[in-house]
Amino acid sequence: MKVTVRATSAGFEVYVPKKDLEERVVATETPSLWGGWARLANGWVLAMPALDPPPRLPATVEAKRLAAEEA
Repeated sequence: MKVTVRATSAGFEVYVPKKDLEERVVATETPSLWGGWARLANGWVLAMPALDPPPRLPATVEAKRLAAEEA
């Protein structure tokens, strides 16, 4: 699914247009967010693409929703 990632003073936020969902990232597998999972405040876990170098934010990327047990 396409998601838009942006940086805020509180950390990263993810917007999912198809669901009209905007949530804060509360935990990540990697410090830079890219190339691991990201847990959102609503409990969703997204597999984020490995991007090197990291894109300028805000950025729209393809992410995959994982089951909570996978992270």
